[in-house]
Amino acid sequence: MIKPACYLALFAAAISSESWAAQTSVPSAAPTQAPTGCASPGHRQFDFWLGRWDVYRTGTENLVAHRLIESLDGGCAIRENWMPLQGAGGGSLNAWLPQQGVWRQAWVDSSNSWAIFEGGIDQGAMVISGVWPGAAGPGSEPLVRISYSREEGGAVRQAGQMSTDGGQTWVPSFDLTYRPSTSVTTD
Repeated sequence: MIKPACYLALFAAAISSESWAAQTSVPSAAPTQAPTGCASPGHRQFDFWLGRWDVYRTGTENLVAHRLIESLDGGCAIRENWMPLQGAGGGSLNAWLPQQGVWRQAWVDSSNSWAIFEGGIDQGAMVISGVWPGAAGPGSEPLVRISYSREEGGAVRQAGQMSTDGGQTWVPSFDLTYRPSTSVTTD
């Protein structure tokens, strides 16, 4: 059995193998072109999430966390750094997989929670879903759907829903609003 912490490493290897292969040169007589990187429109779909954020429960002034969302490897990946005021810190690695036409996110945190999500743009929002072991309590394996949308004033809203019946019914799980921050630290 693969340990949960290994899933992030496996995911990182899977999403970077194409990038690595594209950068590996094989001697040939023909001139080679410079790598194009990850500048396609698909790679840019989640750029609205990039930045330093103060995170609030939606509709309140209740600050719950800071987040640093940064572009990596020439725009080929997005790294999320979750820095809560209380509870487990964590983060995700996100990448556009052009062969499948989807975004994939691998989440792991300091409480040993992990999940793999997949999705894309749906009605102007980034929507990803996947099974999140333990999210509904010990031994549970609920389906979780997360929506990220641009809001007025430069904010981003992240709303989660959970289903314990395979997607037949959904209940709200969390609802957060990211506001641009000038005070985020990465300590």
